[in-house]
Amino acid sequence: MKDEKDNDLVERTTAFGLRVVKMFVALPKSEEARVLGKQCLRSGTSVGANYREAQRARSSAEFIAKIGDCLKELDETAYWLELLVRSEIVPAPKLSALQDETNQLLAIFTTISKNAKR
Repeated sequence: MKDEKDNDLVERTTAFGLRVVKMFVALPKSEEARVLGKQCLRSGTSVGANYREAQRARSSAEFIAKIGDCLKELDETAYWLELLVRSEIVPAPKLSALQDETNQLLAIFTTISKNAKR
């Protein structure tokens, strides 16, 4: 049975995906920004979809696997955001809040994964 924390995380991962979409739309129109941005768009919007799938898991193993997918997508999103900053396509201050949310979600999903494996 889903509890309030589950619903909060569904909403939070949806909001995260929307923030990634808005970041992508605001990127400069260069080829480099488009390539890196599309990668970030794919991984960042996958987190919420994978978490929703985890909520419908038919077994513990399936749940753990889907949470693992969330972690992989978050880690990949962190990488693309870092590249956008380090390549100087986007100034660091403009992405710091999104990078912080990525790191917070990574911590949350890491805890969920560890607890689920117990």
